[in-house]
Amino acid sequence: MRVPLNWLADYVDLPADTDTHALAAEFAAIGLEEEDYFGPEISGPLVVARVLDLVKEEHSNGKTINWCRVDVGAEHNEADDNPKDPQPGAERPSRGIICGAHNFSEGDLVVACLPGTTLPGDFHIAARKTYGHVSDGMICSAKELGLGDDHDGIIVLADLGLTGEPGDSAIELLGLDQVTLDVNVTPDRGYQLSMRGIAREYAQMKGQSFTDIGSPTVAEVNAPTEDGFPVVIEDSNPIDGNVGCDQFTALQVNGIDPSAKTPFWMQRRLIAAGMRTISLTVDVTNYVMLELGQPLHAYDTALLGEEIVVRRAQAGEKFTTLDDVERTLDAEDLLITDRGGKGGKIIGLAGVMGGAAVEVNDETTAVVIESAHFDPISIARTARRHKLSSEASRRFERGVDSLLGPVAARRCADLLVELAGGTLSPATTQVGQAPEPTVIELPVKRVDSLVGVDYTTAEVTGLLEGIGAGIEVIGKDRLAVTVPSWRSDITADVDLIEEVARTGGYDRIPSIQPAARAGQGMTEAQRTRRRISNLLAADGFTEVLSYPFTSDKRDDQLRLEADDIRRQHIRLANPMSEDLPLMRTNLLSTLVELVARNFGRGAKDVALFEAGLVSTSAGLPAGPGPRHLPGYHPTDAELEEVYASVPVQPYHYAGIISGNAELPGVWGKGRKAEAADVIDTVRRIARTNGIEVTVEADQIAPWHPGRAAKFVLADGQELGHAGELHPKVCENLGLPARTVAFEIDLDALLAQEDLRTWDGALSTYPVSRQDVALIVDADLPTQTLAATLREGAGEELELLETFDLYTGDQLPEGKKSLAFRLTFRAADRTLKADDASAMREAATKLAAERHGAEVRS
Repeated sequence: MRVPLNWLADYVDLPADTDTHALAAEFAAIGLEEEDYFGPEISGPLVVARVLDLVKEEHSNGKTINWCRVDVGAEHNEADDNPKDPQPGAERPSRGIICGAHNFSEGDLVVACLPGTTLPGDFHIAARKTYGHVSDGMICSAKELGLGDDHDGIIVLADLGLTGEPGDSAIELLGLDQVTLDVNVTPDRGYQLSMRGIAREYAQMKGQSFTDIGSPTVAEVNAPTEDGFPVVIEDSNPIDGNVGCDQFTALQVNGIDPSAKTPFWMQRRLIAAGMRTISLTVDVTNYVMLELGQPLHAYDTALLGEEIVVRRAQAGEKFTTLDDVERTLDAEDLLITDRGGKGGKIIGLAGVMGGAAVEVNDETTAVVIESAHFDPISIARTARRHKLSSEASRRFERGVDSLLGPVAARRCADLLVELAGGTLSPATTQVGQAPEPTVIELPVKRVDSLVGVDYTTAEVTGLLEGIGAGIEVIGKDRLAVTVPSWRSDITADVDLIEEVARTGGYDRIPSIQPAARAGQGMTEAQRTRRRISNLLAADGFTEVLSYPFTSDKRDDQLRLEADDIRRQHIRLANPMSEDLPLMRTNLLSTLVELVARNFGRGAKDVALFEAGLVSTSAGLPAGPGPRHLPGYHPTDAELEEVYASVPVQPYHYAGIISGNAELPGVWGKGRKAEAADVIDTVRRIARTNGIEVTVEADQIAPWHPGRAAKFVLADGQELGHAGELHPKVCENLGLPARTVAFEIDLDALLAQEDLRTWDGALSTYPVSRQDVALIVDADLPTQTLAATLREGAGEELELLETFDLYTGDQLPEGKKSLAFRLTFRAADRTLKADDASAMREAATKLAAERHGAEVRS
């Protein structure tokens, strides 16, 4: 919101010598942070000048210029020192200036910038020879002074209703010395999008009285009459139970002079506030909107039907707004239409933008002024749906004073009567009633307990009265607070307490370090994540973060089957990229892109891991999708419905090694990554967290069908997979051949019992070791055979290690030899060799029974 300080001074006592930077800091202290600062942009001699003589000259380039002799005041005039110029009146003190505009004549008062002046845009003025004359300055247009977009003619003071004497400062006369602050208004404080609202904040901040012209108690308003312009509200599709338009005021002004111009003082304020001037009627509606915060619209009565109808759009209905864009409407869009007579058309997108059908023009002599109150949610959705944010929609969607409609309409009508010579018709339309004021009970002690400042009842009362609230004492330290009509953001006692803290000064709130609550420290999930991340980092992996968005194309590149559950994505309604409209169901789908990017940047060996959430639509109830809640606190049933529509989002870990697992160097040639590396990584992740896993061969995309392992937990849950990626997957993604990867479900891991707890005692007796080599089928997983040996050996088996694998010619086809070392230790005695041998034989016997294992000699 741009705040011209000279306009602000109309409502409050603003000293002329106000330090604007200090004022900006004070505004920031109450939540109005400075966005920008617009100070004087012109320096040097910019003065009022009278045109003494004007000679038109035709030049060979086809351009006609005016060679002018102007009186710029005794202080700035110079005697004519160019006798070659055939200029009458050369004996008079004056300056000669070339001007290409033709909208002025001899005797007019204009604005001249003399040599040494700096105009907006750091444009420096100096005397220069042109068209055979020395032009000693420049006669200025509005655009050159930053007063508007008009560059066709120069400023004639009489046209602006201004006067002065040659030599007077035009900077002061035109208000070019004024300062404008641009402050940031937060979405919950729509009342601050007006001079009325900003002035109220200033008065509260400075402890001043405030001149309010927007309250029905101080402003003159028209009483509704039976002959007012007919208005009908037909809202057949209220949003969340809220009618789109609950109040509509209409006044009629007749006999407007269509040639009347917007006075300069109003133009100057509109431009300073960031709006361009259009025509007197439109400028007046904009001026009142900036002044009071109530958007208005004026319709040409001659073009309007017999009746205004406020209704919802029909789906697919078309409407061309004032920006000449045809828009396809939604059934939620609220429209202003007319019917009867010349009616039957859409005349406005309610609260957002009007249409050209009944737009005021150069021939308009009578208008109907609309001042309505619209539902903020309806306007906000319409503005966003059509990507059409306007000054009106910005205010309506933040909440407009519900009592302001009749006041703003009368203020607009009075200005049209005053400036355009119109006549206000007594016929007044007022449909709907303002809501009853909200009354909130506030215990003063609750203010102290939440803010931490010991406020007195009188102080709380004064601060709340300063924001416009009505106060009634209803008991000891208890207040009944009537919320002002312009503060729709105040709905509970905590909102009032926030206002007390804000207007009372945030600097009064003590900075006290809160006492740390006693607790358990990190949760088990947090400790587990830290252990896994530390293990991977120690193994040489680098942690990365990828965007959780993917596509069907990526599923195809990963060779996922059509019925794979990982293809059941959540589809985004408004994706950041049209190429990535889906939420990922596995981490590898987004992690592979980062690996490929690293190779594209010149990396040779890459080891990356990521930890994060994945999403799937599997298991969600059938229906239209997640619920979108309205702007109120939902009921328990609505919350339950929302939670039921939220997908399960398990936490995964995934890692990829591409290239060397052991880098080459002086210590050796290095070693390429292989499936065993990532399989061992997952086993150590489980072991580090005290979890036992079973490793099984598996065939699942995107892994190589013969070099992939599945990890199964003790309760049968699947932990994840690891192995070498399929060659086609590597080719599809641009990854080096033999790239290996793993992905596990951390939530499944956390659901397991931690087996690291042990209530036994360490044995001090020596160990006894036995080795055995077993011949088994080549497709028997080592993990399965090891589990059988562990079971058969008994409780005194302390450690089982695999130390050799042989598949040479000395074995039958389809067989392999696995060598194990079994370490035994008893808790109460020293084991003899015969004891260890007996336990080894029991283990090999069970292996022979289950897997047909033969002891290799």
